[in-house]
Formats: sequence, structure tokens, C-alpha cells
Amino acid sequence: MNPLAVSLRQLEQDDAVTLQGDIDADQLQIESFDEVIEIAGPLRYELTAELHGDALLVMGDLGLPLKCTCVRCLRSFPYEVELEGWSSLTPLGGEEGLQIAGDWVDLTPLLRDDVVLAFPQHPLCEPECSGLPTPKPGGQFAPGTDSAGGESASQWAALDQLKL
Repeated sequence: MNPLAVSLRQLEQDDAVTLQGDIDADQLQIESFDEVIEIAGPLRYELTAELHGDALLVMGDLGLPLKCTCVRCLRSFPYEVELEGWSSLTPLGGEEGLQIAGDWVDLTPLLRDDVVLAFPQHPLCEPECSGLPTPKPGGQFAPGTDSAGGESASQWAALDQLKL
């Protein structure tokens, strides 16, 4: 049974249902859509679900550890997606609502969408990251020169030799 499934019958009897635990990213069908982000562990959740008319209110905290690569210096670093005080009021059924199977509602699509949207768009190991290390003073080459300090062949040199 899916640990993120909520019984509507139980919600009608009780005021709220509490869900907490860990779930593997494979079960959530979360994929990293970027080469610089890798999922490093299970999604931790602590949620409360309440029925409000024809909608389901889900509130709580979510956390997912990631292993990111800094886009400036290419160093790996840990990153934690933390959604504290997260909430969602979603209709039951319909095109944009949660799908009902029997008297169960699966919260997986709801959590997956919001967690993926919280992934860093431009992961940096630290805000002041200066990028890849630069050569020591005197070791930097001026544009248009080769490693020996001489002029490099222009990329256009072959075209300059053409006689049309």
C-alpha cells in the first residue's frame, strides 16, 4: 500500500489524518531533470490531511536531500530541499484535482510536483563562489595568443586565403 494514500472514509470519521515517514524517490517517481542535481536520499514527510467540502487540505513539512554540482566551480555539495509549513488545498476529482480510487486519495502527485519545483535552478556551492580556479598571475593568456605567448592562428585565416 502507498504510504501517501489517505482514506476518505477515515477523513470523514476523524477531523484529520497524520502521515509521517520516509519514502524513496523511486516510489515518488522523482527524476533529476538536470545533470547537476542528484537525489541523495528518501523524501521525509510529516503531514496532516483534512477534508474541506470537496477539497483536501494537506499541511506539513517535507525534506529531500540532494547532491548538487556547483555550476560555477563544478564541486559537489549537499543541498536540502526543505518545505516547512507547506500546504495545499486541492479539489478532489476533476481534471486538476486529486484522483480518487475507491475511497483512497494518493498524495504522491501533489508532493512530487512541489518538491521538484523547489529544486535549485542554478546550484551554487556558496553565493560568493568565484568559479573555476584561475591561473596564477602571469599564467593567464591574452585572447588571440597561444600557450607560448605567440600569436595564435586566427580561425578565419583559412577563409582569408580563399580567392573567389
